[in-house]
Amino acid sequence: MTSNALKPIRVGLIGCGFYAQNHLNSWRELSAQGAELVAVCDRDEAKARAAGEKFGAQWFTDPKKMLDTVSLDLVDITTRMDTHRELAALTAERKIPTVVQKPFAPVWEECVAIVEKAKSHGAWLAVHENFRFASAMLRVKQVIESGTIGEPTWGRITFRTGYDVYKGQPYFYDEERLAILDVGIHVLDLARVFLGEVERVSCETQRRNPKVRAEDTATMMLRHTSGAVSLVECTYAAKRTDDAFPETLLEIEGTDGSIIMKKGELMAVRTQGLSFEEHVGTPLLAWTTRPWHVSQEAARNTCRHMLESVRAGRPADTSGEDNLKTYALVEAAYESAATHKSVRPRA
Repeated sequence: MTSNALKPIRVGLIGCGFYAQNHLNSWRELSAQGAELVAVCDRDEAKARAAGEKFGAQWFTDPKKMLDTVSLDLVDITTRMDTHRELAALTAERKIPTVVQKPFAPVWEECVAIVEKAKSHGAWLAVHENFRFASAMLRVKQVIESGTIGEPTWGRITFRTGYDVYKGQPYFYDEERLAILDVGIHVLDLARVFLGEVERVSCETQRRNPKVRAEDTATMMLRHTSGAVSLVECTYAAKRTDDAFPETLLEIEGTDGSIIMKKGELMAVRTQGLSFEEHVGTPLLAWTTRPWHVSQEAARNTCRHMLESVRAGRPADTSGEDNLKTYALVEAAYESAATHKSVRPRA
C-alpha cells in the first residue's frame, strides 16, 4: 500500500503554450514525489493533443469539461493573464487547489477578485512566482537567514538582458504594460524576500525599443520598512556582450558583510571573519537546456513547493495573499513612473 506521504496528487494543467512546457516537464519529473499529471487542456486542439500524448494525460479543449470529468487534487493554470480570473473562478467553485501563473492578472482589481473568490469558497490558491525558487536565489536566502552577513541594509537586484524574448512571445510587442509586469514583478518579489516589506517605491521607465508599445526598461528604488534600501532593475533592451540571460544578478550588503551573485551562478560572500565563493547552480536536468535551465529549474522547484504545500495542507509561500504584496509594488512602480513621485504600495 502506498504510504500517506506519497499519496498521489492528481494534477490537471490548463494552457499548453510556450512556457507551460516547463510546467509539464516539471510535473512529470515530480512523479517520483507523488505528482500524477492526469489531464491537460488548451483551446488550441493541436497543443492540447500534443501535450496529452507526450505526457500521457487525458486532453481537453474546454477547461470546464476537464474539471467536471476528471477528479483533480491540484490545477495548474498556465494561460495568459487575461484568462486567469475566469479560470480560477472555475476551480475555486469546485474547491480545487489552484496554482496561477504570474502575472496574477492584468490589473490589481482582478488580482484581488481572484483572491476573494478563492477565499469565499475556502479554496487553496497560490501564484507560480518562480524567481524566488531558483536554486541560486534559494541559496542567497539561506545565507541571509543564517545571519552570516547580519541584517540586510542595502541591495541591488538586476535582470538586464538583450535576449530576444519577443521571438517566443510576440504578443509582448503590443502589451500595454511590459517590463515591470512581466519580469520586474520577479525582481520586486525578490526584494521583498531578501530585504522585507516595502514602505515606498520610486520608479522611472523607458521605451528603448521603438517596436514595443510599452516600457521595456524600469529602474526602481525601494525603501523597506526595516530601513533598508534596494535598487531593482529590469530591461529587455540591454546592449552588452556578457548577457547573463536568464539569470538574476544581485548585491546585498548587511551589517556584517555582503553577498554578490555573479554571472554563471557564482556567489561570493564577504564578512570580516569569513569569505568564500561557490557555484550555486546545479547540473542540467534531463529536459533542461542552456541558458533556459535557470528558469526551467526554478519552475520545477516552484511546482515541487506547490506539491508539498498541498499535500501538507499549508499555504504556499507564494499564496494569493502573499502575491498581492508583490503585485502592489508593481502598481506602485507604474504610478510612480506616471507621477514622478514616490508611492506607498497598497495595503
